[in-house]
Amino acid sequence: MARNIQVEPLRTLNIEEQEVELVERKGLGHPDSIADGVSESVSRALSRLYLDEFGRILHHNTDETQVVGGASEPKFGGGKVTAPIYVLLVGRATTEVNGERLPYRQTAIEAAKAYVKSICSHLDAEKHVEFDCRIGQGSVDLRGVFDQKAVLSNDTSFGVGFAPYSDTERLVLESERFLTTKLKKRLPALGEDVKVMGYRSGDAIRLTVAAALVDSEVRDPTEYQNVCEEIHDQLAGVASKLTHRDVSIDVNTADDPELGRFYLTVTGLSMEAGDDGSVGRGNRANGLITPCRPMSLEASAGKNPVNHVGKIYNILAGLIAQDIVKETGGNVREVHVRILSQIGKPVDQPQVASIQLLPSNGVKITEVKPTAAAVAQRWFDQIPSIPQKLLTDKLTVF
Repeated sequence: MARNIQVEPLRTLNIEEQEVELVERKGLGHPDSIADGVSESVSRALSRLYLDEFGRILHHNTDETQVVGGASEPKFGGGKVTAPIYVLLVGRATTEVNGERLPYRQTAIEAAKAYVKSICSHLDAEKHVEFDCRIGQGSVDLRGVFDQKAVLSNDTSFGVGFAPYSDTERLVLESERFLTTKLKKRLPALGEDVKVMGYRSGDAIRLTVAAALVDSEVRDPTEYQNVCEEIHDQLAGVASKLTHRDVSIDVNTADDPELGRFYLTVTGLSMEAGDDGSVGRGNRANGLITPCRPMSLEASAGKNPVNHVGKIYNILAGLIAQDIVKETGGNVREVHVRILSQIGKPVDQPQVASIQLLPSNGVKITEVKPTAAAVAQRWFDQIPSIPQKLLTDKLTVF
């Protein structure tokens, strides 16, 4: 199948050779990440509902979740949440099929609640969170829909991706993952709301870490400081395995012990105390925020995985870029991929798939161009596999 895949040289200085690099990751408990995770969990739950009942994923987009912060009174030894967090589920879903009403509200709220419980270990989701479903209604007559053979793009939009990750990008990504999925298990005072900002200047990398601590797990300022030092030391160990560059780490730099100011929370989450969150304001589909690389502002979480190109193309662009790096065997130093759809046209027939390559020293672009084009062709053929990969957690969107 002929596709408009264009491969050209990437005319830029390799990211590792640029003097300044900025990279950010918002952790799983950050309010924006919670909004993303809730939206995606609702989409996946609805997708499973539709598959179980009708054998296919029906139209839905649940990518407008809002998290409104509550109020709390943290204190060493244990405080309390004084006003609940409010989670508003917004979007559109198929709620009626052939005149049959579907339990979409119950499905959405149960999925949202289950996700929050799975991420937030010190939060009582039944008591401290109010879930409100305002997902809009829609109906469909499947007797005509099943005759449609091609999956058509629902929007004119684009997705971008790049590879490989730089030292700074890997360090930021793995630091947050280490804190919230590994160290958290051994250090219960560490909350899930973590943000890691990486700044590289030449060969020196500075990580600024904001980590919410759980007040019931910390007796006093001295123990608080010990926890922060443990976070620092553990991250230093992680960094030594990921880069040979000099890495400095700062933890909770807004603290001021003399003023009694600490990043102390009841639940390990800043959203307990007025910090709000929205879908799409956090990590991109590759898990990072990278102002020194090509980025799309499109939110991927919550969009339907069948024909919403704002989701599919951002995932696809990253997969294509990663495989180009792998399959060219070290002959490409950097890959940028940009894919543009056109509304109403087949998802696997983009207006253009633009691939930009920065070959390694001594390598001509003609040597790697055919491989890059072949990788893109293969992934466009595999677009139908993306929904299942998402539903089985083989792909992530933030």
